[in-house]
Amino acid sequence: MAGNHTLPDDAVELPPEAKVPLVHDLLCEVYECPIAYFHSLDPLSELVSSLLSHRTRNRDSGAAFKSLRSRFATWEEVRDAPLNEVQNAILTVTWPEQKAPRIQQALRLITERRGRLELDFLAEMSIEEARTWLEALPGVGPKTSAAVLSFSDLRGRALPVDSHHYRVALRLGLVLPTVDVGSAHRVLESQLPPEWDAQRVYDNHEVMMLHGQRCCYHQSPNCHRCAVLPLCPYGQTRLAARKAAPQAELF
Repeated sequence: MAGNHTLPDDAVELPPEAKVPLVHDLLCEVYECPIAYFHSLDPLSELVSSLLSHRTRNRDSGAAFKSLRSRFATWEEVRDAPLNEVQNAILTVTWPEQKAPRIQQALRLITERRGRLELDFLAEMSIEEARTWLEALPGVGPKTSAAVLSFSDLRGRALPVDSHHYRVALRLGLVLPTVDVGSAHRVLESQLPPEWDAQRVYDNHEVMMLHGQRCCYHQSPNCHRCAVLPLCPYGQTRLAARKAAPQAELF
């Protein structure tokens, strides 16, 4: 028994497609789904926000985004501004000297390809088509394309995977160690029940991320209080090693 769910004795050995809904439900009990979207930006603003957030703390990328919005009235002004002005506006992020030209290049390419600077047209595409379109832009990979579609007011059925989400999925056996975080997007998204709507897909990202932040730490995860321990081969192996050799240094 885990929460209100009765799990089979061999739950840890279930295939990913069977394990994912169980993990989701157990974590949703802990982190209280449905989870409210943390903001509601238009997709172009979400693209800029996501490009700023790469390898940067949320607080610092948020400050850079607000700085851009206060210094420039429109994204067209950001696109056409001198590079140094854009870079100076985003100094709180990591690698502003790389992100400033990348953002301007993306804004210019969108204008060139669409005739105007907006991404609302993505709502008319399938999720796969929209992701392909976005990932043709500089600096846009699977995480950013999924974030634009999911986190923006498009509210698309796309699954972003950050480092916390990836770590939890890896330990649960949902992805193989040979699958990197970029490739894991497609793998993990394919495991979700097809009937799930965008809210449940968003919840899945959020609970996996929150679990990585609050329990399944990179170092010294709290396996003993993990809600999904019965489904986790990593956690069960780790606790079995502790029981067998309490003084041993654990991995």
